Amino acid sequence: MKKISLWQRLLDLLAPRLCTVCGRRLSLSERVLCASCNMHLPRTGFQLNASDNMMARLFWGIIPVERATALFYYEASSKDSNIIYDLKYHDHPEIGEEMGQMIAREFAESGFFDGIDLIVPVPLARSRQRHRGYNQSQCIAKGIADVTGLPLSKRAVRRTTFKKSQTQMGRWERQENVADVFRLTDAAAVSGKHVLLVDDVVTTGATMTACARELLTAGNVRLSLLSLGFAKS
Repeated sequence: MKKISLWQRLLDLLAPRLCTVCGRRLSLSERVLCASCNMHLPRTGFQLNASDNMMARLFWGIIPVERATALFYYEASSKDSNIIYDLKYHDHPEIGEEMGQMIAREFAESGFFDGIDLIVPVPLARSRQRHRGYNQSQCIAKGIADVTGLPLSKRAVRRTTFKKSQTQMGRWERQENVADVFRLTDAAAVSGKHVLLVDDVVTTGATMTACARELLTAGNVRLSLLSLGFAKS
């Protein structure tokens, strides 16, 4: 168990951390979620059958995906959705890193990361990232990389524009909104590699599909997908 320093104890006393789901004060050993909310988080378990699950089937016949998984089922306005809202809209990039580390530890037990060569987070448009101050998908990817030791590429692909938020869009509107918005900028980094594409939430799969298609243009690319949340249709 990691030793907790006197400084950490003092900092926690002066600025107590709260569970992002229920708001309860976290203990020194807890991160992002209290033990109760962590235990009741609606985990998907997709990593146990990563080639054939509800998320993987979204992409069948569209893009070649070897594995696909998400940590938990995302439902807008649920208490658990606070994890995503606080990460994206309330200036808490540390949530992404901590949840990424949790994902890495849990999914490693199933061998999900075996054979992965490179982690690529779904990029934000520069204007969007400047406004937010960070890319939430990159934060999740960094947490995964920190635990697994896998290399992380932040510049293999870029998003050329941000049209508008997809929150209230349907499947076809989402596909049109992300059509041709990604550009491969470092083909050599991904060519011949098994790439793990990471995003915060998968709803219709439109964003992942558009980004994955651009990565595939590098040639000889194998793809697996991972997200923090997965929204049931």
